[in-house]
Amino acid sequence: MRTVIQRVRHASVTIDGQLKSKIGQGLLVLVGIEDKDTQEDIEWLAKKITNLRIFDDENGVMNRSVTDIDGEILIVSQFTLYASTKKGNRPSYLKASKPGIAIPMYEAFCEEVGLQLGKPVQTGTFGADMKVELLNDGPVTIWIDSQNKE
Repeated sequence: MRTVIQRVRHASVTIDGQLKSKIGQGLLVLVGIEDKDTQEDIEWLAKKITNLRIFDDENGVMNRSVTDIDGEILIVSQFTLYASTKKGNRPSYLKASKPGIAIPMYEAFCEEVGLQLGKPVQTGTFGADMKVELLNDGPVTIWIDSQNKE
């Protein structure tokens, strides 16, 4: 699984002009899924994201997690995180899982993040044409790939 995590003041998802989800201070998580991802990847990433210390403490040092600040999380599926641009100018998305695999993994990931956070997360709609708005705080943007645990 690949994620792009953005520390936000607020974020929202709109589909067909209708507000689907919104959060205040917290994290916007874009997630891509590939066929070799497992429940272990879901659990590892959920724990990593909810404990990632990227919010300022009282001294202005990034030392607090989204859990520590009682923040919110919005998770949006994004197959384009698996874009390959090796050949030509049109990205290939062959590594991204098809909906039959990706949807259950996405739903399990959202559920696990909610368990780790201690409250439900907000989501987009898998496969929908979504308009995602955010106010990136910092900006702080972090990329994590469960297949490359650095």
